[in-house]
Amino acid sequence: MSDRPGPTGPAGEASLRTQLEGIIERLPSGSMSLGELLAVIGDEGLLVLSILLTLVFLIPVSIPGVSTVFGAAILLVGLSRLSGRPLWVPKKLADRQLPADRLRPALTGGMAWVRRLERISRPHRMPGLVDGRAMHVFNSLAFIFAALLLMAPFGFVPFSNTIPAIALLLYAVGFIQRDGGAVLLGHLATIGTVVYFSVLIGGGGLALTHLWQRFAG
Repeated sequence: MSDRPGPTGPAGEASLRTQLEGIIERLPSGSMSLGELLAVIGDEGLLVLSILLTLVFLIPVSIPGVSTVFGAAILLVGLSRLSGRPLWVPKKLADRQLPADRLRPALTGGMAWVRRLERISRPHRMPGLVDGRAMHVFNSLAFIFAALLLMAPFGFVPFSNTIPAIALLLYAVGFIQRDGGAVLLGHLATIGTVVYFSVLIGGGGLALTHLWQRFAG
């Protein structure tokens, strides 16, 4: 797979939005496995796959278990980019069944984010943030970290999936467009996720301590 398809590309090449809409339309009815979803993606590109997998988290629809499966797939995309090797998905993960009928409307709703990013993203903006081996490694590690945050077991908490998904979407669009501005926003969204999770964990710890003191006293 090529991981650098152009969102707008030369004449005759589909835009990123058109590619994603086509993939969503090709989803089968009923349930499907992650492996079947990868087959639907075809050779559109690893980053296009990552964008597709983040869309479901950008609207207020809860699909149990999806954050773990999709987060793991995005994590593998990040590892593939970091190592420079083809994407490999464990059979157990590839065979995981997903509700295609529920995914389609969620993915379609998330497309609004792609439309916005296509309007504001600028190819080759702030190139120092995307060019060179050192930045490639740093950005790939940040991408992997954001995927781990997406997999964190806070799915019941509002925005716990949305914020890391926004970071991953910004990273993917930034990598495709060679847009350092989008990548920078992705870093900021990742930092925001860490702060948000820290507040959740800290607040939860304080609440438990208060309850313990209350009942123990």
